[in-house]
Amino acid sequence: MDFDPHCIFCRILRGEAEAHVVYRDERVMAFLDIHPVTRGHLLIVPRRHAPGLATLDPQDAAAMMAAGLRLAAGLRRTALAVEGVNLHLADGAVAGQSVFHAHLHLIPRYQDDGFGFRHPLGVAGSSPQDLAAVADQIRSAVEEGGR
Repeated sequence: MDFDPHCIFCRILRGEAEAHVVYRDERVMAFLDIHPVTRGHLLIVPRRHAPGLATLDPQDAAAMMAAGLRLAAGLRRTALAVEGVNLHLADGAVAGQSVFHAHLHLIPRYQDDGFGFRHPLGVAGSSPQDLAAVADQIRSAVEEGGR
């Protein structure tokens, strides 16, 4: 497995740093976030070091999502009274990534928990013409480059 000795998540995966692990399989591990947004906030990390999406193995990405589905269902069965969940993956510093080992946040949601994505709607060019132009750019880039 790929390993970065300076990466806290790699050290957790190897048992060299403490974490409250709740799930593990051959591809991923999940543990409680030490700076939780809400009670029960989990991080799902691939066992192979991948700094971001560009280097993340597609099978590891699929395993992260599968674990997220399983863990979300488990959270709803706990006494934590989880009412909903957010899945969040930040890719790059500008997106809020602070640990450069790809990871999926599973954030339990509770009524009036104070957390949420807040943004004004329609500020990023949302006219039909702009949406069509952006869609064309994305389609072309995907067709050219694959992943």
